[in-house]
Amino acid sequence: MPLKFCANLSFMFQEAPSLLERYQLAKDVGFRAVECAFPYVHSVEEVVAAQKKADVEQILINAFVGDVTKGELGFAAIPGAEEKFHDSINLAVKYAKALQCSRIHVMSGAVETVNKENVATYEKNMRHAASVFWKENIVGLIEPINPYSVPKYYMNNFHQGLQVVKNVNSPNLKLMLDVFHLQYLHGNLTQNIKEMLPYVGHIQVAQVPDRHEPNTNGEIDYRYIFSLLEQLGYKGWIGLEYKPAGSTKDGLKWVDEFNMVL
Repeated sequence: MPLKFCANLSFMFQEAPSLLERYQLAKDVGFRAVECAFPYVHSVEEVVAAQKKADVEQILINAFVGDVTKGELGFAAIPGAEEKFHDSINLAVKYAKALQCSRIHVMSGAVETVNKENVATYEKNMRHAASVFWKENIVGLIEPINPYSVPKYYMNNFHQGLQVVKNVNSPNLKLMLDVFHLQYLHGNLTQNIKEMLPYVGHIQVAQVPDRHEPNTNGEIDYRYIFSLLEQLGYKGWIGLEYKPAGSTKDGLKWVDEFNMVL
């Protein structure tokens, strides 16, 4: 079965200033599906209208993270922010249901110095999120993020994230395997992908270190990675969370070069 790719509208199609415009741009170059990080700057009605007009499937959104100008990057690991966390999950579910989107990435928040309270708060909150998602038939995702891209981000270890998924033990909480972050944090891609894939609910890709297209110069051989995912029988979507090195459309030449389809 061929791999399936969706455009990340928070990274791609920056030729258009508005997220709403990028839905149609993705459709125009052949994408059947999209994902985006933060649709909350627009009303749910506006986002749904843009999605429906473009006639693309929404694969993933992120939960609301708060005020990034104040350093907020989610609330899951922040003691005392449980009410904010619950509100962020409820808001994400509202958007996801309207968009018929079945995956929500739950961000952990930034922590200056990690302590036991952060660890306990994070797992408690992820259990709560999983219970909410179970009622709504949505899969929550834990994505470990490397400290070079996002300093002081709490969830910065794939093995730790995987352990939380195992501890919560819910079909509505899985790991998001971003190969870009996995390479930065741990390397050993073949064995880590094989070990983690049974717990993975979504995959994202970008080249290391510049976060450009899969065929650009960098540390990761994406021809091999895509072949490995096919060999392992991965049937989910792969989000293209990369920054185009030039124009988004020109950068998609890698799709033909790798004998892939959108």
